[in-house]
Amino acid sequence: MTGAPRLSTQRLAAFSAIGIATGGFNIPLQAFLPTFYATTMGLGIETVGLVFLASRLWSAFSDPIVGWLSDHTSSRFGKRKSWIMGGGLLFLVSTLAIFIPPEGVGIAWLGIGLLALCLGWTAVSTPLYAWGGELSDDPKERARIQAFIQTAVSLGIFLVLLMPSLFDALGVGDLALRVRAMGLFVAVATIVGLFLIITFFQETPARHVSRPRLADQKAALAELARDRLLWRIIASDFFVSLGQGARGAVFVFVVSHYMGLGIASILLLIQFLFGILAAPLWARISYRLGRPNTLILAEVIQVVINLGLLLLTPERVELLVGLVVAQGLMQGSGNLMLRAMIYDISDRHRKATGMERAGLLSSVFNVTTNAAMALSVAIAFFVIGQFGFNPTGPNDAQALAGLLGFFAIGPAIGHAISALLIIRFPRELGATRPEQKVDEALV
Repeated sequence: MTGAPRLSTQRLAAFSAIGIATGGFNIPLQAFLPTFYATTMGLGIETVGLVFLASRLWSAFSDPIVGWLSDHTSSRFGKRKSWIMGGGLLFLVSTLAIFIPPEGVGIAWLGIGLLALCLGWTAVSTPLYAWGGELSDDPKERARIQAFIQTAVSLGIFLVLLMPSLFDALGVGDLALRVRAMGLFVAVATIVGLFLIITFFQETPARHVSRPRLADQKAALAELARDRLLWRIIASDFFVSLGQGARGAVFVFVVSHYMGLGIASILLLIQFLFGILAAPLWARISYRLGRPNTLILAEVIQVVINLGLLLLTPERVELLVGLVVAQGLMQGSGNLMLRAMIYDISDRHRKATGMERAGLLSSVFNVTTNAAMALSVAIAFFVIGQFGFNPTGPNDAQALAGLLGFFAIGPAIGHAISALLIIRFPRELGATRPEQKVDEALV
């Protein structure tokens, strides 16, 4: 809303707090729950793997549907808030069901629970990002709002990663206990986040938009599909996520096999600790440089950091730690800028067609992230396999060199392509006047 006052730090922290839950659940979903259900619950590794793959595909399918529906919801609570409330309740119940299952549950419990969990997560996170972009029309304030949400997500990841480290320090190796503890943390964070959203935030009255005919909606979606800047943002986010996923897929292998260290979890903890500082840092940089230029700068620095990994040797532990810290300070910088930039595209299409698209466009990032993460693992394992790397060891010099080479060069390529896609991007679409200049830039 134009002319809206700048939100205080306290209010933005309260608005973003539920991001601690939506960010925190991803680590156990990827790293702990599959092993827990395959071993402790006795469901078998292949069956569990297929169920978790299906949940990823389900997320890719449901995200844009939820985004579109949240754009067209009419409720006394507000279109975004209604989805966050309902999605938050589903997320809470399914979190408890999946993380603290009764004895003897089977594959049906896991499958249905995961589908509900992923749907609940989508119904919270997609409207939250869309609502964040609607809190202000000012480009700087939008970057600030997204920085708060991203910081909450990073804080959730860090706190969840801290829990297994504490269990290690206490000598507690019970996987079921770890999973229950992480589930309870996510549940409590969800309850607190929902309470803050429900109690202290009301959506402003929606702009009056007449209900469009089906033919008009199809025309508007076709116009959206022809938007070159939108596709550049989507492609850039895909390659950002691809670079992040490629690095994450082999991180543990590099630390344990190439460096010969048993501290992969500690290094991840360090990375996400510094990652908490990343979003506010890059939001401030964007105030001066503009979001497109800030994204290019961040991605170029990412390329340099990743190529610096080629200098690693088993003796250079301090270099590895330094690069992990640097990676933490870059964490989510590209994603943050792209999520703020998408609102300018949404504004432009709202003015041109009278139709709300913020939720639909925000959901696209979940699709690109899921697709990129799945593809990055497949690419990473294929490439290091071609060099003869064996995760159970032993590995010769060629296999280890191939592992390190992919760890450095693979992510660097992804970040480089992401930066190239944003070169000569309009500095701030939201600040561009008159409207015709925006139209010319989009065709």
